[in-house]
Amino acid sequence: MKGTWKKSPPGLVATFDAAIAGKPGVVRRQMFGYPCAFLNGNLLSGLFQDQMMVRLSEADRVKAVVEAGAKPFAPGGRPMREYVVLPPGIVADKRKLGVWLKRAIAHVETLPAKPAKKPRRG
Repeated sequence: MKGTWKKSPPGLVATFDAAIAGKPGVVRRQMFGYPCAFLNGNLLSGLFQDQMMVRLSEADRVKAVVEAGAKPFAPGGRPMREYVVLPPGIVADKRKLGVWLKRAIAHVETLPAKPAKKPRRG
């Protein structure tokens, strides 16, 4: 991808925030200027421009592509191995989005926790 990255639309940010709200252990932080969700220090889900991506197990990634029409998440043209972009129809459906987020949480819970980073001193 060439050029400047666009901000995520406010409606998508609101959908993302509502989808992760109240999920135990899920922390919202910015990454590269976009809202993202982390669990035990591991990236779980996030926005990139007008897309929402989730981190899934290999089996769930196959399901997401075949059953839901998800695409590999490839910011800048380089695919990120465990991540897929959910299609707009899934993102817009609160129930369907919740199903995929539950699958993402289940996968990320199996990963080793990352230690908290020390704040930068400047």
